Amino acid sequence: MIDELAELCGIIPEYYDIFGNKQVTPVETKKAILKAMKLKVDSREDLREEIEKRRWKPWKGFIEPVKIISVNEQPLTIPVYIPVKEGEENRLMLSWSIEDEKGQRDEYMLSGKDIAVSEQQWIDGMRYIKIYISDKTQRDIGYYGITIECAPTDGQDLLRKTAKVIITPDTCYIPPRPVGEGRTWGLYVNLYSIRSSRNWGIGDFTDLKNVVKLTAALGGGFVGINPLHAIPNTKPYGISPYSPISRLYKNFVYLDVENIPDVKKSDNAMASIISEVFKKELGELRNGDLIDYEKVASVKEEILKNAFNAFYERHYKRKTKRGRDFKRYISEEGNILESFAMYMALSKEFGVSPSRSFFKSNIVSSLVTRHSSLFSWQEWPEEYRDLSGKAVQKFKKANKRELLFYEYIQWLIDGQLKEVAEDAKNSGMAIGLYHDLAIGSVSGGSDVWSYQDVVGGANVGAPPDDFNPNGQNWGFPPLIPEALKETGYELFIQTMRKNMKYGGALRIDHAPGLFRLFWIPYGMSPRDGGYVRYPYEDLLRIIALESVRNRTMVIAEDLGTIGENVRETLQRFQMLSYRLFYFERNYPEPSFVKPEMYPEMALCAVTTHDLPTLYGYWLGQDLKVKKELGMYPDENVWQHQINDRERDRALILSALRSEGILLPDDFPAGPNMAPQMTPELCCAIYNYLAKTPCKLVLVSLDDVIGTLNQQNMPGTVDTYPNWMQKTPLLLDEIVIDKRFVELSDMFRKI
Repeated sequence: MIDELAELCGIIPEYYDIFGNKQVTPVETKKAILKAMKLKVDSREDLREEIEKRRWKPWKGFIEPVKIISVNEQPLTIPVYIPVKEGEENRLMLSWSIEDEKGQRDEYMLSGKDIAVSEQQWIDGMRYIKIYISDKTQRDIGYYGITIECAPTDGQDLLRKTAKVIITPDTCYIPPRPVGEGRTWGLYVNLYSIRSSRNWGIGDFTDLKNVVKLTAALGGGFVGINPLHAIPNTKPYGISPYSPISRLYKNFVYLDVENIPDVKKSDNAMASIISEVFKKELGELRNGDLIDYEKVASVKEEILKNAFNAFYERHYKRKTKRGRDFKRYISEEGNILESFAMYMALSKEFGVSPSRSFFKSNIVSSLVTRHSSLFSWQEWPEEYRDLSGKAVQKFKKANKRELLFYEYIQWLIDGQLKEVAEDAKNSGMAIGLYHDLAIGSVSGGSDVWSYQDVVGGANVGAPPDDFNPNGQNWGFPPLIPEALKETGYELFIQTMRKNMKYGGALRIDHAPGLFRLFWIPYGMSPRDGGYVRYPYEDLLRIIALESVRNRTMVIAEDLGTIGENVRETLQRFQMLSYRLFYFERNYPEPSFVKPEMYPEMALCAVTTHDLPTLYGYWLGQDLKVKKELGMYPDENVWQHQINDRERDRALILSALRSEGILLPDDFPAGPNMAPQMTPELCCAIYNYLAKTPCKLVLVSLDDVIGTLNQQNMPGTVDTYPNWMQKTPLLLDEIVIDKRFVELSDMFRKI
């Protein structure tokens, strides 16, 4: 019975790992995953009830909660399931309406004489019939609400239900006229790492504006950035941009605080900024080699509070144009923003708040107290763990101004990010900003608190592979496929919509997770996990719809252990593949794939935040650091990787020469004679990628400026400075660096 229920719930019974070995999902794993899906499975009776519930769910549900179709599959046809006695279907009367997003409604009637029974089933002694209703109108892509009502026959209750209809394009958006006959290049930066003479110890939106200006001047078509999702900003677990508390809203540390009008109007904020003590502390934040997230966040938050107070009195209460713009933003965001603000306020209430004495004493060091140590709603008092509970609603009424503060912050972020996107557009960039979407949100965060019904009680990860022989646990919960559909995919829709806003491209991390996700039940290791199937066609169609509406290209990160036909399906939806130079080999041979063998519908790059920079790769810096951290089980494994790296350096030089990519005459012929990466060799490798037919080529800022250490070392938490390292050069120096001009001259030829 476990196997039958597991199949109904999409648990995949077996899969092939990256080594080609068949892995069978154990019964114990299936049972644990079913429990994580919030099913009762402890007895045979429980199992029987859960099986029957899913087997007959459409029949007993009247209509399904959501219907997703192609714009080319119209007219819309929807199955309706009605309980009715034998021979009485001719007495039925159906009325139904379909309403678009502007509120325009079309109404229809269907009487018994026109009802054609497609199928019937007897369930628990009751006869159910299946009929189809058909739309009469050819509709545009978009979201629609459909309401169906069935008048009762003798002794039956009125049947009435509203569902969601989503009509989608068949492909994602592709810009009509990108430069270079459909190809362009862009610069990737980890925004948090940008060191500049004016920011407050972490890269901000004004720094991003300057990077956009530089890239546009060099002829680049886009600027890629790390996820901007909201995070706790606390060490060691709360600083990864890929482990957010929310993917719907963003991290306020990226705000250029001095560029906020209300800061300039706030006497308290300005007095603090110009104080000598503040300037000294700010200098320390700027000059440090590592980002102090907690102090930066604390300083900015206190400045923002003073700015908000000034805004509240001068604009919000007086209903000025600026005040009305803010209210309009709140109205457009609706309950989603309110829930996020509630979460932030409750986290402050039940966490450890920073000292309030700073703006009385002007001593920044008093803010070293943890910004908030309880960004985990599971640790709140029980009555506050339910968003719709009485305690939370009472808290909302009593703390309206506090909630407005957090909504105000997101409004400011929205405004500054919009300015950056407009600058990119006005500079003539083919794409503009290239955003990055993390795989999920942490269990203690806002998204999970607000959408508990769709979140499973497990972790997402990956099975053992050559990247990590023990498998990976990514530390955030999966979404339950069945619950996603029951809620009309609302969380998924909002996540895509908000991350495409103000972006010309969006990278979806671990896109194979749209097809299947590797669930690791609590208490189990990644070796004991199992794959769960997802309604990929529905999810991809939603992405395509939001992509077209937002005019945003989609890059599907398709690395690692992937199922059959994943890449082919992503390509059918015109989602660009994600190809890394390090991994594009002629397997099982280690030689590098020739440029012409790369796919056209792809973005190609050398590396990512989780992999060594070109300078670090060539020197073997990542291998050296891993050895120092004790990440190798024995000396032989380490020596094997050292030998592989030496081989790969020789293969890279061979690949460059085979393409006629010339290095300086005095460049060493062999890898042992060229132990260091040079600007010329770095440029040559990117020239290799420029020869591919890929639509997009992504250049890492760290590669161009010679950064040695990678931003994140997978498998570490606090033994390596993950997500904290600043660029070795100031942005002021980067924008005049001649290495970018040389790179630009090369790319102008593609």
